[in-house]
Amino acid sequence: MEMTKWFDTNYHFIVPEWSADTEFKVNAKNLIAQIKEAKAQGHDIKPTLVGPITLTYLGKKKEDFGCRIEKILLPKLLPAYAQLLRELAAEGVDWIQIDEPILATDVAQVWLDAFAPVYKELANTGVRIILGTYFAGVAEHVKLLGSLPVHGVHIDCVRAPEQLAVFAEQFPTNKVLSVGLIDGRNVWKANLTQVIDTLEPVKAKFQNNLWIAPSCSLLHSPQDLAVEEKLNGEIKSWMAFAAQKLVELGVVKRALEHGKDSVAAELKASDAAAADRATNKLIHNDAVKARLANLPKGADQRKSPFAERIKAQQAWMNLPILPTTTIGSFPQTTEIRHARAAFKKGELSAADYDAAMKKEIAYCVEVQEKLNIDVPVHGEAERNDMVEYFGEQLQGYCFTQFGWVQSYGSRCVKPPIIFGDVSRPNPMTVYWSTYAQSLTKRPMKGMLTGPVTMFKWSFVRNDIPLSEVAKQIALALNDEVLDLEKAGIKVIQIDEPAIREAMPLKKSQWKEFLDWACESFRLSSTGAEDSTQIHTHMCYSEFNDILDAIASMDADVITIETSRSDMELLTAFGDFKYPNDIGPGVYDIHSPRVPTDAEVEHLLRKAMEVVPVERLWVNPDCGLKTRGWKETLEQLEVMMRVTEKLRAELKK
Repeated sequence: MEMTKWFDTNYHFIVPEWSADTEFKVNAKNLIAQIKEAKAQGHDIKPTLVGPITLTYLGKKKEDFGCRIEKILLPKLLPAYAQLLRELAAEGVDWIQIDEPILATDVAQVWLDAFAPVYKELANTGVRIILGTYFAGVAEHVKLLGSLPVHGVHIDCVRAPEQLAVFAEQFPTNKVLSVGLIDGRNVWKANLTQVIDTLEPVKAKFQNNLWIAPSCSLLHSPQDLAVEEKLNGEIKSWMAFAAQKLVELGVVKRALEHGKDSVAAELKASDAAAADRATNKLIHNDAVKARLANLPKGADQRKSPFAERIKAQQAWMNLPILPTTTIGSFPQTTEIRHARAAFKKGELSAADYDAAMKKEIAYCVEVQEKLNIDVPVHGEAERNDMVEYFGEQLQGYCFTQFGWVQSYGSRCVKPPIIFGDVSRPNPMTVYWSTYAQSLTKRPMKGMLTGPVTMFKWSFVRNDIPLSEVAKQIALALNDEVLDLEKAGIKVIQIDEPAIREAMPLKKSQWKEFLDWACESFRLSSTGAEDSTQIHTHMCYSEFNDILDAIASMDADVITIETSRSDMELLTAFGDFKYPNDIGPGVYDIHSPRVPTDAEVEHLLRKAMEVVPVERLWVNPDCGLKTRGWKETLEQLEVMMRVTEKLRAELKK
């Protein structure tokens, strides 16, 4: 089954697959064991379940049902949900939260129509239900939510603070209104005075039916700030991880019940942290702000249109038809990881680490020379992570020791933190890229991570708009692009794998986001000569409805992950008549399996039907970091063999 991001978070879930004969059975053994364990410690438990409508909606059809998915599945799923709720009621559970986050998306009316009958069936199961929403506003559904036979609703007032006024005015006061005003997705302290001031009139109206909560599950936040020993003390003083957010909730609760005087010390500390953060020079860099404010009109535009740039690029690159490249990374071997770990621990000297990385880069370049890859890469042996590597070298970023959050299953990630204005004090990649270029006469491709991905895969400051953060990062990257160009690296890839997942959940907000996101990408390469070729890469996404925006990024070459869709994604680019060069992935790098020549040829021929051959590149789907060298070499050999075959045909 596929794995994908949970709405616009960096958490993943396994996509359920539905068929017409799918059946549902309850097995609550593990859940009940956890409830018993918690109750034995004296806690009142509110289990949380993904709602039946969201579960059905997020699944994937394995076959054509001949009718709408909810018509087939919900009648079979609801008895299982009802049984589960009754089993939990038998364990003494009083409240259950059932999450229906699809309400925060542009969900179709047929799904909205399902809510009343679904929750009517779940209403008499012996538990009180609070329906959870998060990640965006649901004010447009306030009447629907107020009419459902549930005992309360949770709303996210961090992502959508404006919806609180609507719910305070229109939601029934005889039901629970749970208000999320403590950010469950970020690492910053709440301004407790502001939170309390916001909630006091709601408390006056709803009385005991006002609940306070994090905006969403604390799964998205690191666990405990107290264990962090190496964070800068000032930066740490502005933060709150999951444990601290629960303390903040306790302060808000006491203030609402007993008045602000009962938490005077806590509010004084909160106000001081907010005031310090507003002016602290660690955060605020006047030079960065001035540079952004004084950008001239058209600063995000290349010097010439693509039609002129590509001529200047072809003149010196002299590439064959169907030019070949890879996406950037090559296998991160045990030796590479051990060398990096030893260097970080001080067990390996800088000189020895440098030599170890150069050895890996030299091997990577040698391999690509032998394979006859037209535009090689250096392989990124020196990089731990495509965001962390750059964040470690940018001012305005910091890193935790133990700030892990779940990505999927047992896999966790430790996102960087953007705490202040971002700038680049020194070149970040020039040293390694120029070394790699010295080993070959082919055009070496420099590798950078784009501004949207840099903030999307980080915890981001919340005191300025995201658009400003993205543009600050873009200007820092632009310094790197121009330094690479000066050093002779004239093919530069700026990866943006996260641009689709960073989009707002509501389509009405897409244009504003895409305007500044694409502007940020263009700012990253502004000032580059026409002869410098800018690439970008995007992972598997539905591009059909944002192709205008992707084209506006104006990358000379875009490489995209397409092999798993049998080139279906590429069709949209063809229909749109995408104006620049395209490199659709011709094999899946997520598997160690080596594709056959016939499979790669099939995909490449399909691509040739859609994209003019003079604008078509050949490459794997994504970077090769997670693969081993054996299958990597065999996979690339197939790609090159098929490319040479088709080149020969085209020459006839």
